[in-house]
Order: sequence, then C-alpha cells, then structure tokens
Amino acid sequence: MNYENLIYSLQDLSAEEFVFLKNHMAELDEAEARKFIMFYNSKRRKPNELLLLTCLGFVVVAGIQRFVIGQIGMGILYLLTGGLCLIGTIVDLINYKSLALEYNRKMAFESLRLVKL
Repeated sequence: MNYENLIYSLQDLSAEEFVFLKNHMAELDEAEARKFIMFYNSKRRKPNELLLLTCLGFVVVAGIQRFVIGQIGMGILYLLTGGLCLIGTIVDLINYKSLALEYNRKMAFESLRLVKL
C-alpha cells in the first residue's frame, strides 16, 4: 500500500528518510501503518534539534547530542573531554544529519517490531 500522506505528516523529513520509511511500510496494512507512524514519530529525532544541541556543546555542555541519540558512552566521553577538545563537536556539527538519520533508522526498526507484536 501507499502511505505517503502518513509519512508526510512527519516534520523535517529528509528525502533519504522518506524513501527508507516508504520501503519499510510497504508490507503494513492501514492500522499497522498508523501505529507505526505514531510510535516512530514519538521516538525520532529531528536533524535541526541535533544541530541545536551540538551548537550548545560549544557554550554549555559538550556531548548533549550524543546523550539524546542514545550514545551514552560517547556522551560521557565528550562531557569529560570538552567534546574531545571541540574537535568531536565540530565533526558532529558537520555530520548532524547523518547522526539523526542513523538514529531514526534504528527507531524505525524498533517501531516496526512494536507494531508486529
């Protein structure tokens, strides 16, 4: 089935994320697709949120973005080393979209498992 309207209801959706979701929702019926979007929307992180949190690493506390995406070990490392002497924070500032996409893919698989239960 085609659930493009449900996918479009998600805010700040990248083209890669759209194609990924469309491919993985193909085997779902309408009720499962609605549940999936509900679960996924509550778990996903918007790239702009990660960008803001990464920028806060320059002035407040480094590593907040890593805690938010579930990388607790890296978050503690960034916290204790000042964002790996700001180099790690700069790298995250450049790669914030790929960090968000990687996290969102994990959350999509988790949401699919929840729907299939």
